[in-house]
Amino acid sequence: MRIRQVEDPDDPALMAFGRLQHDVYFEPDALIPGEWFGRLLQMRSSQRSNFVLVAERDAEVLGGTVFHYLGEAGSGFSSFMGVAREARGQGIARALHTARWSTLTRASNNQVSGLFIDVVNPTRMSTRELAREEAVGSDPTARRRIFAKLGFKQVDIRYEQPVGGPNGGPVTKLDLLFYSAELAETVSTRLVAETMRAYWQPWLGDERAAFHANELQQRAGGEQVRLISPEA
Repeated sequence: MRIRQVEDPDDPALMAFGRLQHDVYFEPDALIPGEWFGRLLQMRSSQRSNFVLVAERDAEVLGGTVFHYLGEAGSGFSSFMGVAREARGQGIARALHTARWSTLTRASNNQVSGLFIDVVNPTRMSTRELAREEAVGSDPTARRRIFAKLGFKQVDIRYEQPVGGPNGGPVTKLDLLFYSAELAETVSTRLVAETMRAYWQPWLGDERAAFHANELQQRAGGEQVRLISPEA
């Protein structure tokens, strides 16, 4: 098994990874579609770099992750990481996470402050959503346990993901997690807000992204936010 960074927008591994994430995640419509990965890799600027890593064995894609370095915030955000059902328990998630962090470190010239992800909270999921998790062979509680083992902690703040459409309400079943090489007990509120503003900007636009990031910052109520265990 090897971990490989995909750089060619026409690499067939991108579509294979897109099919994998559709198969293993209970709500694939909430993810970046596999057919967009090639364009995503071509969209680079001093403020944002997009990356895809895949785990392969004999040219078969067993897992992957799509993530971003947000230059203005000095941090990373991971949109998705997943492993094929038949390949779980083999250390692939840890290998992908390690390679992802190394990639962010290189992209930032060793200046990356940390990596954020958002993850569903099973206590705020509907019975139907939990059934869909089971149908694709996943468990939201086990997923959070895996992130904890990888070193992620939950940002102790009410997190709402804005919906791109003008009339849609926020997604409230997610929590925000944070990873850094240091075993921190808190994270800067400004880093949280600036990361989310930069991440949301491409689909919300400057004004709305800044508005929702400011809301997030106001809910923190201070300069630092506590980091807690993500295990539900």
